[in-house]
Amino acid sequence: MALRHLKVLILSIFFFTSPLWAVSSNPQVVLETSEGIIEIELMRDVAPISTSNFLNYVEEGFYNGTIFHRVISGFMIQGGGFTSSMKQKATNKPILNEADNGLSNLRGTLAMARTSDPHSATGQFFINHSDNTFLDHKAKSGQGWGYAVFGKVTQGLPVVDLIASTKTGSRGGMGDVPKENIIILSASVKH
Repeated sequence: MALRHLKVLILSIFFFTSPLWAVSSNPQVVLETSEGIIEIELMRDVAPISTSNFLNYVEEGFYNGTIFHRVISGFMIQGGGFTSSMKQKATNKPILNEADNGLSNLRGTLAMARTSDPHSATGQFFINHSDNTFLDHKAKSGQGWGYAVFGKVTQGLPVVDLIASTKTGSRGGMGDVPKENIIILSASVKH
């Protein structure tokens, strides 16, 4: 009987500590786009404000029907703020910049888009198409603030590449806009 309990204990330890069975406690979001599926892990442990903000927009259905409105191959794809008719959506209040969290703007990471004001991020985000370490936090002043990374693509990087390779032009007073809409059909939390 004792040997049987020991086997159960060993199997339990293996099951719950083995990397093969490890499950991240970070939230996962699925972006279903007109070009395919992109799955993202959000880094709640180091970017709680940005993660909570993004999840609020996801749960409100805010991103459904928005487009990737700024696409620059070799740099990034930006979305989450405009409808297919290039109408900007109303957002919640801006959040504090968490770019000093130690995460870097590497290929496949998700970061908050913002204006020149470091603490102006709302609903727009971008996925880095290349390593863009020049966007990282350097100082808590002016240009040094950087752009807050708060997630990474876990599946669908080829979809990011496909979106990044699309032809762009000017539309709605903006440059680098895809000539054909690339739509976020839905954004949902993966359960």
